[in-house]
Amino acid sequence: MPVTIDLGGRVVLLTGALGSLGRAQARRLAEAGASLILHDHPSKADPSFARELADRYDTPCAFVAFDLGDLARSKDEAAALSDAHGGIDILINNAALIENRLFAETTIEQYEEQLRVNAAAAFALAQGVAPGMRTKGGGRIINFCSITLNGRWTGYAPYVMSKAALHGLTKALARELGPDNIRVNAIAPGAVVSDAEARVFGDRAEEYASWVLDNQCLKRRIEPHHIADAILFLASDLSEMVSGTMLDVTAGW
Repeated sequence: MPVTIDLGGRVVLLTGALGSLGRAQARRLAEAGASLILHDHPSKADPSFARELADRYDTPCAFVAFDLGDLARSKDEAAALSDAHGGIDILINNAALIENRLFAETTIEQYEEQLRVNAAAAFALAQGVAPGMRTKGGGRIINFCSITLNGRWTGYAPYVMSKAALHGLTKALARELGPDNIRVNAIAPGAVVSDAEARVFGDRAEEYASWVLDNQCLKRRIEPHHIADAILFLASDLSEMVSGTMLDVTAGW
């Protein structure tokens, strides 16, 4: 008998929802019946995708825009959204900044911005939603780490550092929030075909794709829906005894 994942009645806050990975996750979660709060940066503010999902899957779907680099506001926005929706059941810290720039050429301001958006914002958002999760008797927080922690990429020092920080945050929050039945896990995507990849590698995309396939055990590219499937597992009751874990979806390295 096939397993059906039902997230009906669950409220999900998904950051960075308008990128390739965010859209794939939003679709999977909407298919499962979740009520969605889709977030992205104000420069990308466009509620049309939220309306599309609401119409197609007949599930509540709203769009919000704020800058994750403003940590105090991020915490306050998350808390307000939690109050407005009777608590956030699932927080997915998907949003991230990534730039290909050598360590010696990276400014302190660029370094700090990536750490704020990619890692510190996850801390702030978790602080905003955790009280509501506690009141509801539990919840899930899912952080996005990265295959780049394996040290095979050059020119991403702030990004890799931010993802390592998220791994540590995942372990720490899983321990601290576990008694409140709040599960905290991370996912480490491999090299995913995405908008970000196209932007970063540009005219080197074909060469990069060949290098990726040479290094992967499985000889086909990871697509956004593969990551969304793993997120759906961590968001569902199928993973009810999984916490403090980083799930690799890398096609094997």
